[in-house]
Amino acid sequence: MSLKFEDLAVGQEIGARSIDVTRQDLVKYAGASGDFNPIHWNEAFATGVDLPGVIAHGMFTMGSAVQLVSDWVDDPAAVVDYQTRFTKPVLVTDTTGTGEPGAVIEVVGVVGALDADAGTARIDLTVTFEGQKVLMKSQAVVKLTEQ
Repeated sequence: MSLKFEDLAVGQEIGARSIDVTRQDLVKYAGASGDFNPIHWNEAFATGVDLPGVIAHGMFTMGSAVQLVSDWVDDPAAVVDYQTRFTKPVLVTDTTGTGEPGAVIEVVGVVGALDADAGTARIDLTVTFEGQKVLMKSQAVVKLTEQ
């Protein structure tokens, strides 16, 4: 890992990314996670239970967002804690065959706190969909070690 604790500052942005999401991504995630709830792939079912349409799995959104931190630190094992609160669903429209995403999740990461004794940095993530926060208090703790 090339990151050094002493080079970090509270408020420093670690990066940003847009995550394109398709219905196919949700089906693949359902297969990997075992969460086959039809609200994540079936429009008729989702609207039948008063949702606006098919929504992304919360854990899909959470996992996609923390990827920014894993990539930044260049070691997924360095992420020693990750917590968030789910606030709004990510609506994924059917764009099958168009090559367009059904939703775009925006993620920005900022150093929120530094703990010199523990050698950790808390990364605060702002995760939005259509300009609204979908995850609140999304925070990953990264252990920075010298190599």
